[in-house]
Amino acid sequence: MTRWLSDSALEHLREVADSPDLEGTRYRLVDKLGQGGMGGVFRVEDAALERQVALKVISVADPTSAGSARLLQEARVIAKLEHPGIVPVHDAGTLPDGRPYYTMKLVQGKRLDEHIRGVDGLSDRLRIFLRICDAVAFAHAHGVLHRDLKPGNVMVGPFGEVLVMDWGLSKLVAEGRRPEGRRPEVHGPEAVDNASGDLADTTAGGTAHGTVLGTPGYMAPEQTRGDSSLDQRADIYSLGAILQFLLTDSSAQPAPRALGAIRNQAMAVERVRRYQTVQELATDVAHFLDGLAVGAYPEGPLARAWRWIGRNRVWILLLLAYIVARALLIFFRPR
Repeated sequence: MTRWLSDSALEHLREVADSPDLEGTRYRLVDKLGQGGMGGVFRVEDAALERQVALKVISVADPTSAGSARLLQEARVIAKLEHPGIVPVHDAGTLPDGRPYYTMKLVQGKRLDEHIRGVDGLSDRLRIFLRICDAVAFAHAHGVLHRDLKPGNVMVGPFGEVLVMDWGLSKLVAEGRRPEGRRPEVHGPEAVDNASGDLADTTAGGTAHGTVLGTPGYMAPEQTRGDSSLDQRADIYSLGAILQFLLTDSSAQPAPRALGAIRNQAMAVERVRRYQTVQELATDVAHFLDGLAVGAYPEGPLARAWRWIGRNRVWILLLLAYIVARALLIFFRPR
């Protein structure tokens, strides 16, 4: 008689099959941290250095050479990006079962969409956003697009560190597509489409036109169309969507008009109407925090005066207190 396995039993078998074979390596499996579209992430003990790290390995359900190439290429891309806001890669190779893997820093903390529930101050939220922008701008300066920026791919550590995660959909920018005048050099076999002025995908063979990669709600319009000619303005749109998330979350203060204008320019439907670099976007947000004029929000005389008052309110209050105190002294002075 045929006996069917329950769903839970099948799920357990899948997890066992996906668990990395670490026999003969320097790593010892501790537990599983998560599952992505390409593979699983596991907490492992590095016996050589006596520390815990995260190990990402291709899933057994995706044994294709393209999937393996994408995982290793992701490791190579991250290795190029030595920045405090990007998780460093420690090691890469092939497991005894033939699956490629790489290890990286084990990140402690919460995803941005979880962490932000305990952050009520608008300025604190914007400072986190600027840290995200800093990491993405660094990646762009080294010719790398993320293509899947969203709150779930940002981690905030226990000491306030902000890390941009999951570069599995990243692309290397070919020379002809950068909107800035200065273009970083891209070396090696990754830059495969320079002759066409397109983008070199991090997979072996690239992404075909019409393939949609990303997360709905955070993808730029050209990304949802499967446009292969993406540039860094697609990431800028996604950053605008993250800013919108930070502004519209129920625990945040109502968004000032200047911030709404910044968000709107970052998320403009037409690429030419967006900020052309992440630095431009970050500068406007930093100016807002410092009480300065914001490029995306033209001001009239009344708005400029109100912003000046807000920026100098401490000195204005001290001056008013001094005037009131002097007036009281004069009024009550013995005659």
